[in-house]
Amino acid sequence: MAKKKKSLWDVYIIETKSGRYYTGISLDMHRRFLEHKNDRQKKAKFFRSDTPLKIIYSEQYATRSEALKREYQIKQLSKTKKNMLIKAIKEHNS
Repeated sequence: MAKKKKSLWDVYIIETKSGRYYTGISLDMHRRFLEHKNDRQKKAKFFRSDTPLKIIYSEQYATRSEALKREYQIKQLSKTKKNMLIKAIKEHNS
């Protein structure tokens, strides 16, 4: 019997058309982004008034609990601090 591949939880930030940020978690961040963008039934209420443009930040965690805790931390940040977080990861990856 094959072992089931262990999935990682993504914590992500999506930027909207008007420049607002949405933070969420998912086992499949890209699928979830497409749902937010295209699936009227599955999109978050947040996107009823603003169109998602792109995923601008993500982190991965081994458990849902860790991802939820990090999502909460990010949601507590001001937009300025979120911008600093996004900038820091871009600089680290370049």
